[in-house]
Amino acid sequence: MKIHPLITTSAELADLCARLSKADFVCVDTEFMRENTYWPELCLIQIADSNEAAAIDPLAKDIDMSPLLDLLVDNKDVLKIFHAGGQDVEIIYNLTGKTPHPIFDTQIAMMAVSQSEQIGYSNLVESWLGIAVDKGARFTDWGRRPLTERQIEYAIGDVTHLAKIFPKLLQRLIKTGRGVWLNIEMEKLADPANYKNDPDLSWLRIKAPGRNPAMLGRLKALAHWRELEAQDKNIPRGRIARDETVADIAAHPPKVQADLAKVRGLSAAWKDNEIGRRMMAALEAAKPLTEAELPPRTARGAPLGKEGALVADLLKLLLKIRSREIDVAARLLARSDELELLAAGIRELPMLNGWRYEVFGREALELVEGKMAFAVVKGRLKMTRVEVPDPEAPEPGEDAELPVAAETDDQPAAAE
Repeated sequence: MKIHPLITTSAELADLCARLSKADFVCVDTEFMRENTYWPELCLIQIADSNEAAAIDPLAKDIDMSPLLDLLVDNKDVLKIFHAGGQDVEIIYNLTGKTPHPIFDTQIAMMAVSQSEQIGYSNLVESWLGIAVDKGARFTDWGRRPLTERQIEYAIGDVTHLAKIFPKLLQRLIKTGRGVWLNIEMEKLADPANYKNDPDLSWLRIKAPGRNPAMLGRLKALAHWRELEAQDKNIPRGRIARDETVADIAAHPPKVQADLAKVRGLSAAWKDNEIGRRMMAALEAAKPLTEAELPPRTARGAPLGKEGALVADLLKLLLKIRSREIDVAARLLARSDELELLAAGIRELPMLNGWRYEVFGREALELVEGKMAFAVVKGRLKMTRVEVPDPEAPEPGEDAELPVAAETDDQPAAAE
């Protein structure tokens, strides 16, 4: 594979993208900094097909990135390969308002062919290629120029290795027939809605107990205010106020600004500074959520009780058994919170649709309904189907006409 020197000019980039636009796939990775900013700062993009690879410097003076961005978001003939690509896709969305498509994520794909929940890139490379990845440059300052040869070599390795792994992984998926399982997962990854920083929806990311309309109304108003403050200052939202602090203020709102000095997580200066005034204004303008605005119970969980918790534990055991038997990551079949919702009586769940229902959901539902039971067979835990008693059948001791079993080749007639 040909490795190009660091690309820093528009002409070099345009030539590279013209060649890559004819490839079947390209592997993509980014290096960025976001520790001190709200918006991730793109510092490097690496890209490769099966023949060539390059790192592109988006911070180079006057470089025109549009050929690369057009290749990633507008060229539908080239498959874009990422590993754990959520943050990479977010960066591309922030630059273009679009997401790469079609898309393939090797971390997600590994869940369909192994029990690896979230395999890291270095483990993926070692597993498929037997190569140990040097992690030394991973946490360097990617915004500092000039980049070192070690940094560039490390960064390009992220896509050259991926370009060798992808065809092998694709063949494994074809052999197992599980490629279709991933279609929905990849579409989710490419959904632009995942990457919109909508202040009106930011409250949904904060954990808060209960569904009290007034409390959730305050939570929504405070989260909206915090998001705008963070965007305006381009600093992480947690630098404004942590999630726990926002949730605590929503649940126990201060009556006057001076009370902010008593809030854990805020400095005493908030009692009379401008940001404290803006927070209080957002709090005072908050309105209780309407019934239509309240999150569905499936989004916030459902009460289980002791019996429900036991059923959820049995479902988790079933999930562990099934994932082991078919060698697939349990998380791809169902999440832990879904199992609790199923135990609580919720039926509108991903595991009860499509291939998940066929592979796991049907038996999970039968277990909840008492049609399945655990048994130990030759020292191994197995599932067995059981006969569910007829609710119309008489209780023992009651007079009733006993049905006569039909005689079949493998079942004798009932004895008189």
